[in-house]
Amino acid sequence: MNSEIPSRERRRRTGGGSKRRTERSAVKIETVGYIERTLPNIDIFNSEAIELIEHNAELILEEIGFDFVDNPKGLNRWSEAGADIDGERVRLPKGLAKNLIKTAPSQFTQHARNPQKSVLISPHTQVFAPVYGPPFVRTLEGERRYGTIEDFRNFVKLGYMSKWLQHSGGTVCEPTDLPVNKRHLDMIYAHIKYSDKPFMGSVTDPARALDSVAMAQIVFGDEFVNSNTVLTSLINVNSPLTFDSVMMNALEVYAENNQAVILSPFIVGGAMSPVSIIGTLTQVLAEVYVGISYSQLVRKGAPAIFGTFVTSIDMNSGAPTFGTPEATKIIYGAGQLARKLNLPYRSGGGLCGSKLPDAQAGYESATSLQASLLAGVNFMLHSCGWLEGGLVSSYEKFVMDADQLGGLHQLAATIDTTDNGQALDAIREVQPGGHYLGCQHTQNNFLDAFWKSDLFDHGPFETWYEEGARDTQQFARERVKKLLSDYQLPVLDNAIDEALLEFMQRRKNLVPDSFV
Repeated sequence: MNSEIPSRERRRRTGGGSKRRTERSAVKIETVGYIERTLPNIDIFNSEAIELIEHNAELILEEIGFDFVDNPKGLNRWSEAGADIDGERVRLPKGLAKNLIKTAPSQFTQHARNPQKSVLISPHTQVFAPVYGPPFVRTLEGERRYGTIEDFRNFVKLGYMSKWLQHSGGTVCEPTDLPVNKRHLDMIYAHIKYSDKPFMGSVTDPARALDSVAMAQIVFGDEFVNSNTVLTSLINVNSPLTFDSVMMNALEVYAENNQAVILSPFIVGGAMSPVSIIGTLTQVLAEVYVGISYSQLVRKGAPAIFGTFVTSIDMNSGAPTFGTPEATKIIYGAGQLARKLNLPYRSGGGLCGSKLPDAQAGYESATSLQASLLAGVNFMLHSCGWLEGGLVSSYEKFVMDADQLGGLHQLAATIDTTDNGQALDAIREVQPGGHYLGCQHTQNNFLDAFWKSDLFDHGPFETWYEEGARDTQQFARERVKKLLSDYQLPVLDNAIDEALLEFMQRRKNLVPDSFV
C-alpha cells in the first residue's frame, strides 16, 4: 500500500490537530477595534496629475454640467448657491463645489448602541463593513436563490460574531419575501436587535430614510441623534453625471438630520465612464464634488464620505470584472483625491466576479482587499460576503473574507521597535547554528507573534487527510454553523424593543403591501 495514503483505519482516528483547531476556533464574542492607520498609503499619481484631474473635473461641471432630476427644491438650492440652471441641467462656476465641500467634517464618530463599539471614520482610520445589496444568497447547501429575512438576520448575526468587523452594514442581502415598501423596517430592526455595532440606514425612498432616522431616535433619543452621527447611508450616483430624486431626497433626509452619507459614484468603466484611468477618475471626482457639496447646501457640517465604486468591464461579454490592475489604480487614485479634500474615503473590499467561493473568488478578493488597505480606504464596504459581481451574498465567503480581515489588521499594525521587537536577547541566546523554537523570547511571544487564521488548515497532510480531507469551503461551512449555533443575542432594553416594534407595526399598517 502507498505509504503516502493513510489507511482507512488511520483516517477514522481523531488527531491532535483537530483538537488544537477546535480550541483555536472556539467562538468568543469580541470585536477588535477599528484600524488606526500608520501604514503608508500608496500614491501612484504625482501632484501634476492630481491637479490635472481636479482641473478637468471642474471644467466638466462648468462646461457640461450634470442633471439633477425631478428635484425642484434641489434646483432652487443650486440656483441660490450661484449655479447656472437650464431645465434640469446644472452647471457650476469654477471653485463653487470645492468651496462648498470645505464645511464637510474631515472625521466623525458613528455611535453604536453599545458605546464600546462606536467607530471613528476619518482619513486616519479604517472600518470594515460587510457586503451590501445582493438580491440572491448562496446557501450552505450550494443553492442560489433569492434572499429572505431569515438570511438577512443570519448575516447580521455572523457580522456581530465576527471579530474583525466593526460595522453591521446595511442591506446585507435583499429580503425578497417581505414587501418592498416595508422590508426596510425589518432590516433596520434586525441590525438593532441582533447586533450592537453601528449600522446603515435605508436609501431606496426618502420616506424609508425618515423611518431609519425615526428608529435610530427611538434607540438613541431625538436630541442625541440631532447632534451626533448614528447612521451612515450609501448614496449612489446614477453615473454618468445624473443625480436622481430617490437618492438625492434620501441624502436630504440624512443631511438634514446630521447623519452621514457615503457619496459614491457607481461606475463600470467603459460603460458608465471612459475606458481610461484618468478619464474615469475625473468623472468620479466631478460626481463626488456635486454630491458632497449638495449635502452641505442642505446642512453645513453634515458628515460625508468620499466614495467610489469602480470596476472594469469585459469587452466581450459586457460583464463587470474585479481585481483588475485598472480598477486597482483607480482605487489608489481616488484615495489621493479624497485625502486632498481631507475627507474620509470609502471603496470596496472583497470584490469578485466568481459564481462560487473558489480560486477565482480568492484571487480577485485578495487583490481588492489589499488594494483597499494600501489605497487608504477608511470605510470599506463589501469587506466580506460578496460573490458574483455583487448579485450574491455567500455564507461561506462571508466567514472566509472576515477571517482575512484579521490579516489586514495585522498588516496595518505598527511594527514593534521596543526591546522585545528588536529581539537582541534572542539572537544572543541562540547563537550561530542554533534555532529559536525553544529560546525564551519565542516562549514569551509564541501566542501572538504571528497572525493565525481561524479557518485555514496548516497542519500536515496525514492529519488533514484523516480528519476528512476538507477544503476551505467545507471549513467555512462548519464555521458558519458554529457561529450561528454559538450566537448570543446582545442586550437591548425592553422598552426600546417594544417601542421599535410598535413603530414598525404602525408604519406597516398605513399602506398595503407592495412587491414592486
